[in-house]
Amino acid sequence: MNIAVYSSKAYDKDFLQKENTAGYQFSFFEPHLSENTAQLANNHQVVCVFVNDEVNANVVASLSKLGVKLIALRCAGYNNVDLNACKAHQINVVRVPAYSPYSVAEHTVGLMLTLNRKIHRAYNRVKEGNFALEGLMGFDMHQRTIGIVGTGKIGLITAKILQGFGTNILYYDLQPNATCDALGMKYTPLEQLFSCSDIISLHCPLTPATQHLINKAAIDQMKSGVMLVNTSRGALIDTKAVINGLKSGKIGYLALDVYEEEADLFFEDLSNKAIADDVFARLLTFPNILVTGHQAFFTKEALAGIAHTTLQNITDFEQGKPLVNAVL
Repeated sequence: MNIAVYSSKAYDKDFLQKENTAGYQFSFFEPHLSENTAQLANNHQVVCVFVNDEVNANVVASLSKLGVKLIALRCAGYNNVDLNACKAHQINVVRVPAYSPYSVAEHTVGLMLTLNRKIHRAYNRVKEGNFALEGLMGFDMHQRTIGIVGTGKIGLITAKILQGFGTNILYYDLQPNATCDALGMKYTPLEQLFSCSDIISLHCPLTPATQHLINKAAIDQMKSGVMLVNTSRGALIDTKAVINGLKSGKIGYLALDVYEEEADLFFEDLSNKAIADDVFARLLTFPNILVTGHQAFFTKEALAGIAHTTLQNITDFEQGKPLVNAVL
Protein backbone atom coordinates (compact mmCIF):
# COMPACT_ATOMS: atom_id res chain seq x y z
CA MET A 1 0.00 0.00 0.00
CA ASN A 2 1.30 3.44 -0.98
CA ILE A 3 0.98 6.24 1.56
CA ALA A 4 1.42 9.95 0.79
CA VAL A 5 2.62 11.77 3.92
CA TYR A 6 2.03 15.53 3.80
CA SER A 7 3.58 18.22 6.02
CA SER A 8 6.35 15.77 6.75
CA LYS A 9 9.56 16.60 8.55
CA ALA A 10 12.65 14.50 9.20
CA TYR A 11 11.27 13.37 12.55
CA ASP A 12 8.00 12.20 10.93
CA LYS A 13 9.99 10.11 8.49
CA ASP A 14 12.15 8.60 11.24
CA PHE A 15 9.31 7.58 13.53
CA LEU A 16 6.99 6.32 10.78
CA GLN A 17 9.72 4.21 9.23
CA LYS A 18 10.65 2.72 12.61
CA GLU A 19 7.04 1.58 13.02
CA ASN A 20 6.69 0.35 9.42
CA THR A 21 6.77 -3.39 10.06
CA ALA A 22 4.13 -3.95 7.36
CA GLY A 23 6.45 -2.71 4.59
CA TYR A 24 4.30 0.16 3.37
CA GLN A 25 5.66 2.44 0.68
CA PHE A 26 5.87 6.02 1.91
CA SER A 27 6.13 9.19 -0.16
CA PHE A 28 7.13 12.05 2.13
CA PHE A 29 6.02 15.50 1.01
CA GLU A 30 7.10 18.57 2.95
CA PRO A 31 4.35 20.88 1.62
CA HIS A 32 0.94 21.05 3.25
CA LEU A 33 -1.91 19.22 1.58
CA SER A 34 -3.94 21.80 -0.35
CA GLU A 35 -5.74 22.19 -3.63
CA ASN A 36 -2.35 22.92 -5.22
CA THR A 37 -0.59 19.85 -3.83
CA ALA A 38 -3.34 17.20 -3.88
CA GLN A 39 -2.02 15.80 -7.18
CA LEU A 40 1.09 14.60 -5.36
CA ALA A 41 -1.11 11.82 -3.97
CA ASN A 42 -1.51 10.21 -7.40
CA ASN A 43 -1.01 6.43 -7.19
CA HIS A 44 -1.45 6.45 -3.40
CA GLN A 45 -4.32 4.72 -1.61
CA VAL A 46 -3.76 6.53 1.69
CA VAL A 47 -3.08 10.17 2.49
CA CYS A 48 -1.52 10.91 5.87
CA VAL A 49 -2.03 14.50 7.10
CA PHE A 50 -1.31 16.75 10.05
CA VAL A 51 -2.99 19.67 11.84
CA ASN A 52 -2.45 22.40 9.25
CA ASP A 53 -3.23 20.43 6.11
CA GLU A 54 -6.28 21.59 4.16
CA VAL A 55 -8.75 18.77 3.59
CA ASN A 56 -11.64 20.83 2.25
CA ALA A 57 -14.31 19.71 -0.22
CA ASN A 58 -12.21 20.51 -3.30
CA VAL A 59 -9.21 18.65 -1.92
CA VAL A 60 -11.35 15.63 -1.02
CA ALA A 61 -12.83 15.58 -4.53
CA SER A 62 -9.33 15.64 -6.02
CA LEU A 63 -8.14 12.85 -3.74
CA SER A 64 -11.15 10.75 -4.65
CA LYS A 65 -10.39 11.09 -8.36
CA LEU A 66 -6.85 9.91 -7.64
CA GLY A 67 -8.17 6.78 -5.95
CA VAL A 68 -7.48 7.69 -2.33
CA LYS A 69 -9.60 5.59 0.03
CA LEU A 70 -8.31 6.62 3.46
CA ILE A 71 -7.26 9.86 5.12
CA ALA A 72 -5.10 9.09 8.16
CA LEU A 73 -4.70 12.00 10.53
CA ARG A 74 -1.59 11.79 12.67
CA CYS A 75 -3.19 14.03 15.27
CA ALA A 76 -6.29 14.11 17.46
CA GLY A 77 -8.12 17.09 15.98
CA TYR A 78 -10.01 16.87 12.70
CA ASN A 79 -11.53 20.32 12.34
CA ASN A 80 -9.49 20.78 9.13
CA VAL A 81 -11.32 17.91 7.40
CA ASP A 82 -14.60 18.28 5.50
CA LEU A 83 -16.28 15.14 6.80
CA ASN A 84 -19.38 15.60 4.64
CA ALA A 85 -17.24 15.64 1.52
CA CYS A 86 -15.36 12.55 2.69
CA LYS A 87 -18.64 10.75 3.28
CA ALA A 88 -19.94 11.74 -0.15
CA HIS A 89 -16.78 10.37 -1.79
CA GLN A 90 -16.67 7.27 0.45
CA ILE A 91 -13.27 8.12 1.92
CA ASN A 92 -12.66 6.85 5.42
CA VAL A 93 -11.06 9.14 8.00
CA VAL A 94 -9.07 7.94 11.01
CA ARG A 95 -7.15 9.84 13.65
CA VAL A 96 -4.85 9.46 16.65
CA PRO A 97 -7.13 10.30 19.58
CA ALA A 98 -4.39 9.92 22.19
CA TYR A 99 -0.61 9.65 22.07
CA SER A 100 1.09 11.15 25.10
CA PRO A 101 -1.24 13.48 26.97
CA TYR A 102 1.64 14.00 29.41
CA SER A 103 3.64 15.78 26.71
CA VAL A 104 1.05 18.54 26.26
CA ALA A 105 0.18 18.77 29.96
CA GLU A 106 3.81 19.09 31.01
CA HIS A 107 4.47 21.71 28.34
CA THR A 108 1.43 23.63 29.53
CA VAL A 109 2.74 23.82 33.08
CA GLY A 110 6.19 24.68 31.75
CA LEU A 111 4.72 27.67 29.92
CA MET A 112 2.97 28.82 33.08
CA LEU A 113 6.14 28.65 35.16
CA THR A 114 8.34 30.23 32.50
CA LEU A 115 5.96 33.12 31.89
CA ASN A 116 5.25 33.69 35.57
CA ARG A 117 8.90 33.65 36.71
CA LYS A 118 10.14 35.20 33.44
CA ILE A 119 12.73 32.48 33.02
CA HIS A 120 13.05 33.18 29.29
CA ARG A 121 13.89 36.83 29.96
CA ALA A 122 16.30 35.94 32.77
CA TYR A 123 18.10 33.50 30.47
CA ASN A 124 18.73 36.21 27.88
CA ARG A 125 19.82 38.72 30.54
CA VAL A 126 22.39 36.41 32.10
CA LYS A 127 23.91 35.64 28.71
CA GLU A 128 24.52 39.37 28.37
CA GLY A 129 26.03 39.63 31.83
CA ASN A 130 22.96 41.29 33.33
CA PHE A 131 22.11 39.81 36.72
CA ALA A 132 19.64 42.49 37.86
CA LEU A 133 16.30 41.24 39.16
CA GLU A 134 14.17 44.27 38.32
CA GLY A 135 11.29 43.29 36.07
CA LEU A 136 11.56 39.57 36.85
CA MET A 137 9.20 39.32 39.81
CA GLY A 138 6.64 36.53 39.67
CA PHE A 139 4.04 35.13 42.02
CA ASP A 140 3.60 31.94 44.05
CA MET A 141 1.52 29.33 42.27
CA HIS A 142 0.54 28.01 45.72
CA GLN A 143 -3.10 28.78 46.57
CA ARG A 144 -3.76 30.45 43.22
CA THR A 145 -7.00 29.54 41.48
CA ILE A 146 -6.58 27.86 38.09
CA GLY A 147 -9.41 27.31 35.62
CA ILE A 148 -9.17 24.21 33.43
CA VAL A 149 -11.40 24.47 30.37
CA GLY A 150 -11.76 20.97 28.92
CA THR A 151 -11.32 17.87 31.07
CA GLY A 152 -10.24 15.21 28.64
CA LYS A 153 -6.99 13.33 29.23
CA ILE A 154 -4.74 16.38 28.77
CA GLY A 155 -6.84 18.70 30.90
CA LEU A 156 -7.10 16.10 33.65
CA ILE A 157 -3.34 15.44 33.72
CA THR A 158 -2.62 19.17 33.71
CA ALA A 159 -4.92 19.56 36.71
CA LYS A 160 -3.21 16.72 38.57
CA ILE A 161 0.22 18.29 38.02
CA LEU A 162 -1.04 21.67 39.21
CA GLN A 163 -2.56 20.13 42.33
CA GLY A 164 1.01 19.38 43.37
CA PHE A 165 1.61 23.14 43.63
CA GLY A 166 -1.23 23.48 46.12
CA THR A 167 -3.50 25.32 43.73
CA ASN A 168 -7.28 25.60 43.78
CA ILE A 169 -8.70 24.27 40.53
CA LEU A 170 -11.98 25.02 38.80
CA TYR A 171 -13.24 22.81 35.96
CA TYR A 172 -15.49 23.38 33.00
CA ASP A 173 -16.48 21.09 30.16
CA LEU A 174 -19.49 20.84 27.87
CA GLN A 175 -19.31 17.10 28.49
CA PRO A 176 -18.17 16.46 32.09
CA ASN A 177 -15.68 13.63 32.61
CA ALA A 178 -16.87 10.93 35.01
CA THR A 179 -13.27 10.43 36.13
CA CYS A 180 -13.23 13.99 37.46
CA ASP A 181 -16.39 13.36 39.47
CA ALA A 182 -14.89 10.17 40.91
CA LEU A 183 -11.82 12.14 42.03
CA GLY A 184 -13.98 14.70 43.77
CA MET A 185 -13.35 17.42 41.18
CA LYS A 186 -16.22 19.85 40.97
CA TYR A 187 -17.38 21.49 37.77
CA THR A 188 -18.29 25.15 37.69
CA PRO A 189 -20.13 27.38 35.20
CA LEU A 190 -17.82 28.93 32.62
CA GLU A 191 -18.66 32.47 33.73
CA GLN A 192 -17.63 31.64 37.29
CA LEU A 193 -14.40 30.04 36.08
CA PHE A 194 -13.56 33.17 34.09
CA SER A 195 -14.28 35.53 36.97
CA CYS A 196 -12.51 33.56 39.70
CA SER A 197 -9.38 32.18 38.01
CA ASP A 198 -5.90 33.67 38.27
CA ILE A 199 -4.78 31.35 35.46
CA ILE A 200 -6.99 29.93 32.69
CA SER A 201 -5.74 26.96 30.68
CA LEU A 202 -7.53 25.76 27.53
CA HIS A 203 -7.74 22.03 26.75
CA CYS A 204 -10.85 21.63 24.61
CA PRO A 205 -11.27 20.68 20.93
CA LEU A 206 -12.15 23.21 18.26
CA THR A 207 -15.82 22.95 17.36
CA PRO A 208 -18.43 25.50 16.27
CA ALA A 209 -19.38 25.81 19.95
CA THR A 210 -15.81 26.52 21.10
CA GLN A 211 -14.52 28.71 18.26
CA HIS A 212 -13.48 32.07 19.77
CA LEU A 213 -14.50 30.83 23.19
CA ILE A 214 -12.11 33.48 24.46
CA ASN A 215 -13.60 36.66 23.01
CA LYS A 216 -14.20 40.19 24.26
CA ALA A 217 -17.19 39.19 26.37
CA ALA A 218 -15.22 36.38 28.01
CA ILE A 219 -12.20 38.60 28.66
CA ASP A 220 -14.40 41.24 30.25
CA GLN A 221 -15.48 38.65 32.83
CA MET A 222 -11.91 37.75 33.82
CA LYS A 223 -9.80 39.00 36.69
CA SER A 224 -7.53 41.92 35.91
CA GLY A 225 -4.03 40.58 35.20
CA VAL A 226 -5.19 37.04 34.44
CA MET A 227 -2.81 34.53 32.85
CA LEU A 228 -4.24 32.84 29.74
CA VAL A 229 -2.65 29.65 28.37
CA ASN A 230 -3.63 27.85 25.17
CA THR A 231 -2.02 24.56 24.15
CA SER A 232 -5.13 23.20 22.44
CA ARG A 233 -6.38 24.84 19.22
CA GLY A 234 -5.56 28.33 18.05
CA ALA A 235 -9.07 29.38 17.07
CA LEU A 236 -10.34 28.91 20.60
CA ILE A 237 -9.00 32.44 21.02
CA ASP A 238 -10.08 35.59 19.20
CA THR A 239 -6.58 36.99 18.76
CA LYS A 240 -7.64 40.57 18.16
CA ALA A 241 -9.73 40.55 21.34
CA VAL A 242 -6.77 39.15 23.27
CA ILE A 243 -4.50 41.88 21.90
CA ASN A 244 -6.95 44.47 23.21
CA GLY A 245 -6.94 42.64 26.53
CA LEU A 246 -3.15 42.82 26.66
CA LYS A 247 -3.19 46.50 25.80
CA SER A 248 -5.68 47.30 28.57
CA GLY A 249 -3.88 45.15 31.14
CA LYS A 250 -6.89 42.90 31.62
CA ILE A 251 -4.70 40.03 30.41
CA GLY A 252 -1.47 40.16 32.37
CA TYR A 253 0.17 37.08 30.85
CA LEU A 254 -0.40 35.15 27.63
CA ALA A 255 1.16 31.80 26.71
CA LEU A 256 0.40 30.25 23.33
CA ASP A 257 1.52 27.04 21.69
CA VAL A 258 -1.13 27.41 18.98
CA TYR A 259 -2.44 30.30 16.91
CA GLU A 260 -5.58 30.56 14.80
CA GLU A 261 -3.66 31.51 11.63
CA GLU A 262 -0.63 29.35 12.29
CA ALA A 263 -0.72 27.32 9.06
CA ASP A 264 1.73 29.61 7.23
CA LEU A 265 3.97 30.11 10.26
CA PHE A 266 4.44 27.15 12.53
CA PHE A 267 6.72 24.18 11.76
CA GLU A 268 8.77 26.35 9.37
CA ASP A 269 12.04 28.30 9.70
CA LEU A 270 11.11 31.89 8.90
CA SER A 271 14.10 33.47 10.66
CA ASN A 272 15.31 35.12 7.48
CA LYS A 273 11.90 36.38 6.40
CA ALA A 274 9.54 39.12 7.47
CA ILE A 275 6.38 37.83 9.17
CA ALA A 276 3.52 38.85 6.90
CA ASP A 277 0.83 38.25 9.52
CA ASP A 278 0.38 41.67 11.09
CA VAL A 279 -1.80 40.36 13.93
CA PHE A 280 0.80 37.79 14.97
CA ALA A 281 3.59 40.34 14.60
CA ARG A 282 1.67 42.66 16.93
CA LEU A 283 1.37 39.87 19.48
CA LEU A 284 5.12 39.43 19.55
CA THR A 285 5.65 43.06 20.57
CA PHE A 286 4.21 42.50 24.05
CA PRO A 287 6.74 41.74 26.80
CA ASN A 288 4.29 39.61 28.79
CA ILE A 289 3.62 36.88 26.23
CA LEU A 290 5.35 33.60 25.46
CA VAL A 291 4.83 31.74 22.19
CA THR A 292 6.05 28.29 21.19
CA GLY A 293 5.44 26.93 17.71
CA HIS A 294 2.98 24.07 18.31
CA GLN A 295 5.61 22.00 20.10
CA ALA A 296 3.64 20.89 23.16
CA PHE A 297 3.17 17.41 21.68
CA PHE A 298 6.81 17.14 20.64
CA THR A 299 8.35 14.37 22.76
CA LYS A 300 9.87 11.04 21.79
CA GLU A 301 7.04 9.19 23.48
CA ALA A 302 4.36 11.21 21.70
CA LEU A 303 5.91 10.83 18.24
CA ALA A 304 6.35 7.09 18.75
CA GLY A 305 2.72 6.82 19.85
CA ILE A 306 1.48 8.86 16.88
CA ALA A 307 3.43 6.72 14.41
CA HIS A 308 2.27 3.46 15.99
CA THR A 309 -1.42 4.40 16.06
CA THR A 310 -1.33 5.91 12.57
CA LEU A 311 0.10 2.73 11.04
CA GLN A 312 -2.20 0.51 13.09
CA ASN A 313 -5.16 2.53 11.74
CA ILE A 314 -3.90 1.98 8.18
CA THR A 315 -3.33 -1.74 8.77
CA ASP A 316 -6.82 -2.15 10.19
CA PHE A 317 -8.23 -0.44 7.10
CA GLU A 318 -6.17 -2.59 4.73
CA GLN A 319 -7.25 -5.78 6.47
CA GLY A 320 -10.90 -4.79 6.69
CA LYS A 321 -10.93 -4.70 10.47
CA PRO A 322 -13.11 -2.30 12.50
CA LEU A 323 -11.61 1.19 12.55
CA VAL A 324 -11.53 1.88 16.27
CA ASN A 325 -10.15 5.39 15.69
CA ALA A 326 -12.51 6.30 12.87
CA VAL A 327 -13.82 9.82 12.57
CA LEU A 328 -15.86 8.70 9.59
